[in-house]
Amino acid sequence: MQVRCYLYILLAGLLIPIGSMAQDQNPQYDEALARELGADDYGMKMYTFVLLTTGDRSPDDQALVAAAFAGHMANIDRLAREGKLLVAGPFGPNGDAMRGLFIFDSGDVDQVQEWLADDPAIAEGILKASLYPWYGSAALPSYLELADKLWKEKP
Repeated sequence: MQVRCYLYILLAGLLIPIGSMAQDQNPQYDEALARELGADDYGMKMYTFVLLTTGDRSPDDQALVAAAFAGHMANIDRLAREGKLLVAGPFGPNGDAMRGLFIFDSGDVDQVQEWLADDPAIAEGILKASLYPWYGSAALPSYLELADKLWKEKP
């Protein structure tokens, strides 16, 4: 009788992990959507995160600065329209020289570096871009369609 009890306990101990593994499966999983968005088994993928900080150059020529930032905004718009740039925005005032961030829909840091080469504010040294591989939700690109319906006036 006692041996049988131990066998039941042993059997239960072996089966509980199998049952809990099955519970870790997402009942809402959409394989086609995951494949379309490039998601791995965790719903994630690699991106490139760019931290923009104050560059080494601060020109006195305000026309040059204005033209560089107009070109910077145009570059942001172009990259977003092309589906390359997913997130962009400035930081508020801070003491760390942080100016803004980008998240690109590419895990290839060298490719993103090429895309940023056309940004006049970076090219002029007014902004410095530091690029990092970043692992985030593969659903991130999906928010762009909604985000474009929210702005009333262009900044």
